[in-house]
Amino acid sequence: MKYLNLEDFDRAWIFRHKDLPLSEDVKAAIKPYTETVSNQLWNQYISQQSGHSSQFGSGDWPSRGSVWSDKGDWQQAWDSERNDLPSIILEHLDWDDNTNVLFFYDSDRVIETSWKVFKLSWKNFLFFDDGPILMGKKRKQVVQFLQNGHFSVGKLPEK
Repeated sequence: MKYLNLEDFDRAWIFRHKDLPLSEDVKAAIKPYTETVSNQLWNQYISQQSGHSSQFGSGDWPSRGSVWSDKGDWQQAWDSERNDLPSIILEHLDWDDNTNVLFFYDSDRVIETSWKVFKLSWKNFLFFDDGPILMGKKRKQVVQFLQNGHFSVGKLPEK
C-alpha cells in the first residue's frame, strides 16, 4: 500500500477543521503516503541525514543559501479572509493545475496532491508550519514554509 486513507493520517484533523472547510472532492485528492513510502521520498528528494527540517546540516540542500532566491510572509495571507497564496509563491511556481506536488512535513509524513488542490487547501496544510517543503514532481522550484510566518522560494540544486 502506497497511500494512507486520509482519515488514517495522524494529522487528518487539519483537513476537517471547521474554520477551513474543504469539499469532499478536495479531501479525496489529498493523499498521505505511508510512513515507509514517506521515508523513501524524503531520502530521495530532501535528505538522507536529517529526518526533519530542524535537523538540516551543511550536507542537506535546503540549508544552502544558494538554493533560495526570495522570501516573503505567508502568515499575513493565512490570517486574511482570502484564500490566495502569496503572490511571490504563485509567480515562482508557474505550474499548471494538474502538476503533482509533494508536501514534505518530515521524513514520516509526505502528502501528494495536485497544484490546484494545494492552492485550494494550503491554509489547512500550514496548520503544521515547522519547516515543511513543497515541490512539484519533475519540477525544480521549491518553497519552504517557516514557523515565523515567512517562506523562502528557490530551485533545487543540480545533482
